[in-house]
Amino acid sequence: MPTAQATAAVSLPEHGVQTAVRTVLFMALFLFFWISLNPFVDLTGEAVLDPSAGDSNRLNQIVSLGLSGSILLFGLFHPLRKAILQPRLLLIPLFAWFLFVSILSNHPMLGIKGVVLAIIMTMNASIYLLLPVSERHFAKMLAFGTLAALVLSYYGVLFKPSVAIHQAAELREPMNAGLWRGHFPHKNSAAAAMVVATFFGLFVMGALSRFVGGIIVVLAAFFLLQTGGKTSSAMLPATILVAWAFERFRFLRVPIAVGGVALFNLLAVGSAVIEPFGALLTELGIDATFTNRADIWRFAFGAIADNPILGHGFKAFWQTEELVYSGGSIETWAVAAANGHNSYLDIALTTGIPGLLLTLAWVLFLPLRDISRIGPEQERSPLTRLYIRIWLYVLFNAGLESLFYEGGNMLWFTFMLALYGFRFQASARIIHSSGRGKT
Repeated sequence: MPTAQATAAVSLPEHGVQTAVRTVLFMALFLFFWISLNPFVDLTGEAVLDPSAGDSNRLNQIVSLGLSGSILLFGLFHPLRKAILQPRLLLIPLFAWFLFVSILSNHPMLGIKGVVLAIIMTMNASIYLLLPVSERHFAKMLAFGTLAALVLSYYGVLFKPSVAIHQAAELREPMNAGLWRGHFPHKNSAAAAMVVATFFGLFVMGALSRFVGGIIVVLAAFFLLQTGGKTSSAMLPATILVAWAFERFRFLRVPIAVGGVALFNLLAVGSAVIEPFGALLTELGIDATFTNRADIWRFAFGAIADNPILGHGFKAFWQTEELVYSGGSIETWAVAAANGHNSYLDIALTTGIPGLLLTLAWVLFLPLRDISRIGPEQERSPLTRLYIRIWLYVLFNAGLESLFYEGGNMLWFTFMLALYGFRFQASARIIHSSGRGKT
C-alpha cells in the first residue's frame, strides 16, 4: 500500500528496476483474479452440471502458486515483512479451528486443501498493498488493470456474444438469456465486479485523473445495468451513500457496520425461517425468497442445528457426493445448491458458531477498530474512501452470496485488500515531497 511505504520511510521513483518488478507482480495478480486464465466459459456444455466442474485445472494451480511464491519472496525482503499474515493472534486460532473441524469432518482433505488455499490468499493480500511505491502509482495500476478487464468484457459482448451473454441454451440457468456477463462465469459475478470497478474508477478520479476515472465509472456502471444484477445495481448507489455517512459521522459507524450486517441478514435469511419477516418483505414489494435462496437457507439452518459447534467441516458440505446424490432432492432442490448463498450462514454451517465468531472478529470488528485509529490526514483521503466502500459493499453483499475464504474469488481478495488497507492506513504517516515524514 502506498502509505505503508511511508511508514517504513521507503520512497522509490515510479521508474526503475525495483518499481518495474513491483508493477509486474501487482498487475500479474490483478489480472489473474480479474481476467483469469480461462475467460469466456461456455455454459452450454454438460460439464457445468458436474459437481466438480469448478475445480481448478493444473495450469491454474501452477500459475497461482508461482505468483504466490513470487509475492511472498518480495514480502520477505520488504522492510514491512512483519505485516505478513497479520493479525496473527487472530488468524492463527481462526485457521487452526478451521483445520480442526475439517479433520473431524467426513471430507478432511477438502477442508485441509481449502484452509491451505485460504492462508495463501490471505498471505498474498497482506503483501499486495506493499507493492505500489505511491498512491499515484497504485492508482495508475488500478486504472490500467480495470480498463483491461472492462475492454475485454465489452469485446466479448461485441464479438463473442455466445460466451459473453447468457444464452437460452445454457443448462443451468436458461432464464438468464440476454443478460451480459462479459468474460466472467456468471452475470452475478460480473455485476459484483462492475460495482468494484466503479469504486476503482471513483478512486482514480480523486487520486490520478478525473477523465480516466470517469471513463471507468461510465463503462462499469453501464455494463452493470446490462447484467440484470438487481441487487448489485441497487447496492452501488446505496453503498456510496452509506459510505458517505460512515465517513462523516463517527457515531454512526458501529450502527452502520454491525447493525447493517445484522439487519440485512435478519431480513434476508430471517424471511426464510420467520414467517412474519417474509410477509413484511412481500408487502414491501420485495421478493421474500431472494430468487429462491430461501429454500437453501431453510435447509442450511436445519444442517447447522445438527452440529452447531463443530459444523460439517470447512468446504465439506455443499456439492459433496453424499449430499448431491442422497435423494434429498425429493424433499428440496437445495441439496444440489453450489453453496449457501450467504457467507455468514456458510461459515456457521461448515465451521460452527466459533468459526463464525472468529470470522466476524476479523472482517467486521477489527476493521472498525483500525478505522477509528486512522489519522485525520488519511481519514477522508481517496484511498481510505475506496477501502470503506469495498468493505461495506462486500459485508452487505455477503448476506446474499458465499464469498468468505473463497481462494480464487476476486471479490474476496479485494475485500481482504480493504482489511489490510485499513490496517496500514491506521499505522501510516505521510512522506512529503521533501522526504521528511509527518505523523
